[in-house]
Amino acid sequence: MKIDNKTLLAQRRKLISKLTKIPKYSETHRQKIDYSFEFLIRNHCPMSCCDLANINNPSAFKKVTNSLIKALSICQDKNSTWQEDMEDRFIVLDNYGNKSDTCFLGLVDGSHGVTAAETVAAELPLLFLDQLAQMDSSYRKSKDEQQILDSFATVIKADYREKEKIFSDKPGNDKTNNTNTYEWIHKAYAKSFWRMDRLLRLGRNEVSKVRWSGCSAVTCLVERIPSEERDGTEEEERKHFENNTQSPLARTAKGVAGLLHIANIGNAHAFLCKNGKSHRLSKEHSTSNVSERKRVLQNGGNISTNEPDGLVEGYLRTTRGLGHHGDPVLKRSVIPVPHTVSVPIDDTCQFLILASNGLWEVLDYNEVLALTLTTFTRYLRMYECVQQNGTSPSKCQSLMPLTEDNLNDLKAINDLQDGREILYSNKDIFLTDSKGNLKQNKPKCSRRTYVGTVTSETLYDNAASYISEQLVKAALAAGSRDNITILIVLLNGCDKIPNYLNI
Repeated sequence: MKIDNKTLLAQRRKLISKLTKIPKYSETHRQKIDYSFEFLIRNHCPMSCCDLANINNPSAFKKVTNSLIKALSICQDKNSTWQEDMEDRFIVLDNYGNKSDTCFLGLVDGSHGVTAAETVAAELPLLFLDQLAQMDSSYRKSKDEQQILDSFATVIKADYREKEKIFSDKPGNDKTNNTNTYEWIHKAYAKSFWRMDRLLRLGRNEVSKVRWSGCSAVTCLVERIPSEERDGTEEEERKHFENNTQSPLARTAKGVAGLLHIANIGNAHAFLCKNGKSHRLSKEHSTSNVSERKRVLQNGGNISTNEPDGLVEGYLRTTRGLGHHGDPVLKRSVIPVPHTVSVPIDDTCQFLILASNGLWEVLDYNEVLALTLTTFTRYLRMYECVQQNGTSPSKCQSLMPLTEDNLNDLKAINDLQDGREILYSNKDIFLTDSKGNLKQNKPKCSRRTYVGTVTSETLYDNAASYISEQLVKAALAAGSRDNITILIVLLNGCDKIPNYLNI
């Protein structure tokens, strides 16, 4: 017998009606009914056409004018073996708030649909800018941005604004300028995340009737400190960070050139490489975090036992996030409160990586650090070798360490394809033509290609793209089952990376 969507919906309403009449009404039972309904609807309805563009999303370098950044690249993979849709989104905004040498970066990891991730990627930067502009007049909004913000006024009503005072009534709320404290930026982050979650409560563009989408997010405000301000504030900067954190990042000597202001929520993360060492800038908001588990349980939430660390209300591993408003029980435990931190940037800072859960579920920070350092150093060594007059690609191979990973490459170095000699260990990376010019072959995991030869002007752009692609491949090879998105920022200190590797 053919059952249409209207019949399934009527059956769901009938079951819920019966359930609510039972004295021992359980929200868990209703969730089971809703989940079953979603399952039936999904399998009953014909699948939409596959978005071929999302099967293997290309990497791409983004040009930004921030003088702290040498290159920036994003690489994504839907991970089609395990995932039907790409639910990750990223943000790259140059001259953020109409300020030169300031950019806003972000990565949003969607869950149960892409609606929340898309909305956050579009609107969170506006909400954050609005908060910054209220405290610092150097941040300016365009007319179009202000018009969008004005449209939110009907949602952010007076009673909601009253609740927001939690972000301004805390002790120490003095409007000090941004040369000696960044608490105001952290509060701006918290308030913008809070408002973003309120907007998601509207359910705009949500597809599901019973389980709305949600997301994790990690964002970074990169700002350069003008040289005239640095001269008199470097010592003040150093003392501020030493007094407010025990991290080695705080022990920055003279030479602070800029700042990174990081906010994350859920399991999307950021880490910074400084002096060849990794420094985690985000916090894990999941059931694997003991303090987060304690918070959920103390507030009456439930964590299942069917997973290594359990699932919140039997559904979600993350304990903080944006969205998820379709499930009121789950939402009581999954709060929209981000972790925030500010760190100084100098010439010892080499690269910043923002990545979604698809990377972190299979690789830890030290593994990603080692992969990035090694990949970048090999790239530079090969580039330098090829630029030397009279040096053949095969001789460049002698610079590479003999490891189990590249034993087969020694044989491949002698292979020829259409008159072009394979230059590097992976056949989908570099080739040279008959004249010895360095060219980029189309990667198997990406549709992106490089045009022309690699020059000093494009070296860092190509290196950033290559590293991001290799990290995505590494995550896939390590068994990731989630969407993978990696945003890598090469900072000015990346020139010193080869000094930390003995290869």
